[in-house]
Amino acid sequence: MGADKALLSLGGTTLLVQACRHVEQAAGQAVVIGPPERYAHLGLREVIPDVRAGLGPLGGIHTALSLRRAEWNLIVACDMPALDLAVLNRLIKEAEAADPGCLMPVDGAGREHPLCAVYHRECLAAVEAAIGQGQFKVREALRGVTVKTVQIHDSECFLNLNTPADWEALAR
Repeated sequence: MGADKALLSLGGTTLLVQACRHVEQAAGQAVVIGPPERYAHLGLREVIPDVRAGLGPLGGIHTALSLRRAEWNLIVACDMPALDLAVLNRLIKEAEAADPGCLMPVDGAGREHPLCAVYHRECLAAVEAAIGQGQFKVREALRGVTVKTVQIHDSECFLNLNTPADWEALAR
């Protein structure tokens, strides 16, 4: 992207603050995993650095699950500007009812979205094992974990911004 996606401005706020608001509404609280010095100026309630920096999204999931504050953890990437509160609420409700290790949405095109999913804290062991084996892909780290998928037909809510072209398309 050429810039910190979390700090991109959309609708008068940053993508990170927007994601936090959605998570707070759905789950009651949001904890940002990332460098506190980078996000302190945003006035967020809690920003915690990665336990082990440089591991990408799996490192963030590892840190979140390591906090052991909640049995269920809604994990959401900051670069999903079209997140839908109803979808987040549904994911949490279905995870708690089905009691999987992870509840992961699948969009209308059949793509899984591990960075907008609900993880049980018991996934921590699998994540730590994957990191120990040098495996940093989220879906691969979940081998051995019961992953239930739920179909979410609104693929747009999982829009992910990865390139300047993605950002320009959203701005249009």
